[in-house]
Amino acid sequence: MLPAPPAFDYDVAIVGAGPAGTACALALRHSGLRVALLDKAEFPRDKVCGDAVPGQAFKALRQLDPAFVEQLWQLAPRDDVRDSRLVAPSGASLTLQWKLPSFNSPRETFDAALLALVRQHSDTTILENTVLKGLHAGPDAVHLHLAEGAELTCGIVIGCDGANSVVARKLRPAPLDRAHHCAGVRAYYENVAGAQSGTTEFFLSSDYLAGYVWLFPVGAGRYNVGLGMLSEIVAKHKVDLKETLTRVLATHPELAGRFAQARPLGPIVGFGLPLGGGRELSISGSRFMLCGDAASLIDPLQGHGIDTAMQSGILAGAQAAACFAKQDFSAGFMREYDARVARKIGRKLAKSYRLMRFLSNKAWLVNAAVRLARVPGLKPWVQRAIG
Repeated sequence: MLPAPPAFDYDVAIVGAGPAGTACALALRHSGLRVALLDKAEFPRDKVCGDAVPGQAFKALRQLDPAFVEQLWQLAPRDDVRDSRLVAPSGASLTLQWKLPSFNSPRETFDAALLALVRQHSDTTILENTVLKGLHAGPDAVHLHLAEGAELTCGIVIGCDGANSVVARKLRPAPLDRAHHCAGVRAYYENVAGAQSGTTEFFLSSDYLAGYVWLFPVGAGRYNVGLGMLSEIVAKHKVDLKETLTRVLATHPELAGRFAQARPLGPIVGFGLPLGGGRELSISGSRFMLCGDAASLIDPLQGHGIDTAMQSGILAGAQAAACFAKQDFSAGFMREYDARVARKIGRKLAKSYRLMRFLSNKAWLVNAAVRLARVPGLKPWVQRAIG
């Protein structure tokens, strides 16, 4: 007789209840597995981000259930995005239309709505205010060491806990690679002159080409304004991003007048963006997988990651179900997850990374691309190149 399977507290523990973690929990809702979703915060909570939700995120969620997307489109505040305006270093601008419906919404609102979907549509055990201090993956179980000495066991742990992932640090430690990392700062403003609902804006300059300034409407008259820059440039030139953003808003020819009467709604805060593409990364191992920012799946060119977080969360949920069906939790079997992520997400990120590096010191080429896009018939080509 075969021995009884080990008794876990949960079959699957998902660490992090952002877009990757909630998408993973929703993907597992019909699996029959006992799923726990842990987060160190209590929702609603802020998450420093650009607040742009790409259309591919809704496309991924719609594949699970169209009703999920319909519920999210009832959110308020939000701003439904129709197009993006790109301002080149020369000052010339280009407006591109979005193909898929999308919106901007503060992450405090959006992430809470995703967690509400998990509560409503699954039997997932949600553990807020649950701080993961450490973990180790043994041959028969994963042991999660929580604050105040508590412990949980599970068959598989899925790390969806962001750029500073505890799961990644403990199970796939790696030094910071500044060539594949972006540093960013963000603040909220109101009363920004000339800003239009439905239009996101990007401002490039020869001073910070390995990044950009953004201005995103997020609803209720508020705007998410920020600056992102490749971390190797920040380190090499000792850039103070908070000071740089303040200075750019006061001096940039396209922005200074628009922010003369703008009112900040809080401090400028910083965050990190682990970029995808340009390198081979293992994002799984025996009894664990990484998703979203924890797996370095940020788009290097546009800086978004909610869509890739959801896509990878859904793929991880499918892999977890397959592991239990086959009773195979080995690193070798988990590599099927890596391969699916590489096919669905990695190829596009690699293309974006190459393009970002190519353009990062070529202001003249960015200016030329904007001029070319004004030639009849060439605008679709430029839009495809940008993605």
